[in-house]
Amino acid sequence: MNIGIDVDGVLVDLETKMLTYGTKFSVENNLNIEVKPEEYWETKKFNWSAKQEEEFWNKYLVKYVRESEPREFASEIIEKLMQEGNKIYIITARNEYGMPKEYYGKMQEFTKEWLDKNKIKYDKLIFKSDKEKLQCCLDNKVDIMIEDSPSNILDISKKVKVIKYDCTYNQEVQNSNIIKAYSWYHIYDIINKLIKGEK
Repeated sequence: MNIGIDVDGVLVDLETKMLTYGTKFSVENNLNIEVKPEEYWETKKFNWSAKQEEEFWNKYLVKYVRESEPREFASEIIEKLMQEGNKIYIITARNEYGMPKEYYGKMQEFTKEWLDKNKIKYDKLIFKSDKEKLQCCLDNKVDIMIEDSPSNILDISKKVKVIKYDCTYNQEVQNSNIIKAYSWYHIYDIINKLIKGEK
């Protein structure tokens, strides 16, 4: 099976990181803390302006990209899936938005370094915009995509089965081509059942 895997929200617990650092940023900048955890984008999640959002990423993006811990068991499960003959395609929409000038152009390099440091193996690493993810899945014959972004889940699930990594901000996203998962071992169980034709 060809398995597509997103990075932020799937390999990294984006939700917890955003709430942790978003509230820190609000306090540091004397902003009212107005958290809407059901929202995906920072401007809506924290009631920030676009400028405040950019300042937030400018301050914390490099630290987030280089130092975040992977989700528990992600590396272990991906290695097991590869040993069992599956192909792993890491497909991420990471880009340079908010990147401090001195680091501009290094997002792909930092991402590769982070994957290597955390022993996350893959057959192919692909950087595509959110709007290109569905076509990327089709071009690479991805059988199932593991994703957290509400808009990406809905778009990709039109033509490719999606495992939705459960987060507060994607609760409402559902259809017959979406399977909810709560952990990497849950993902492993879902994929094995799909391979055996049980789901």
